[in-house]
Amino acid sequence: MDRLHEVDGRRLFLHASGAGGPAVVFLPGAGLVGLDYLNVRDAVAGLTTSVVYDRAGTGWSDPVALPRTAAEVATELRDLLRAAAVPGPYVLAGHSLGGVYARRFAQLFPADVAGLLLIDPGHEDLFAYLPDEAAAMNEAMKPDPDGLPDLTTEQIEAARTAYAGLYATWPDAEREALIEYHLTEWRTALYETTNLESAVYDEMRAGGPIPDVPLTVLTAAGRNAYWAAFASEDLIRRAQAGINDLHAAIAASVTRGQHRAIAGASHQFLHLEHPDAVVDAIRDLIT
Repeated sequence: MDRLHEVDGRRLFLHASGAGGPAVVFLPGAGLVGLDYLNVRDAVAGLTTSVVYDRAGTGWSDPVALPRTAAEVATELRDLLRAAAVPGPYVLAGHSLGGVYARRFAQLFPADVAGLLLIDPGHEDLFAYLPDEAAAMNEAMKPDPDGLPDLTTEQIEAARTAYAGLYATWPDAEREALIEYHLTEWRTALYETTNLESAVYDEMRAGGPIPDVPLTVLTAAGRNAYWAAFASEDLIRRAQAGINDLHAAIAASVTRGQHRAIAGASHQFLHLEHPDAVVDAIRDLIT
């Protein structure tokens, strides 16, 4: 059931389907929204209660100034789940930036967490695992969202075609709404991450350990084509190896941690390209 729930004076979108527990809650990556996870949401609904939502300032939830602290996002999610009467504890499935927010939720509300699935997650220790040259690559990849020009007609049409392929199995109405959202609100991903390295990573370091719950980390092990514009093939290879090592270390930080590298998967669309890997990981966590 799609519904808007009021939390702290804002209306937030949430969709819950399926039945039973623990409920699985998907936390989107930067710039992504709940509807991006429709395929895995529906598959998981055959196993247990499956929840997608939009953070304030994204998707079909009310706007809010971006960026935000991880604690603000985590507390908002906890209050939303309570407003929507979704009982805990939860398995949190966080993708990329959503993985950071999922761990912050676990730091703040450990009793509400039954398990964690981190889908190619960001992490405050990232640069300790990357080659020194990756810092320069990272700076080069940071555009000013307000300084970027609007998309050209050609770019819009090319993106529309690409999105139509990605969401080909979505129902028509949901697919068209999602494509239009991404074509008009593409700067949201940039706004959401502007405080990641300057504030959120320090917030995570100060937040303490996560609870010792079952945890699985999925690594997108495919070649990152976007990096090719900023780095040599050798640097890309070493950077990807460092990310793999980081994700293995995250999994090893708890008693029941698992790390799975997904061959051929891309960071942004792992859940679209390899939905079975996501669903299998969730099935293992809830059983």
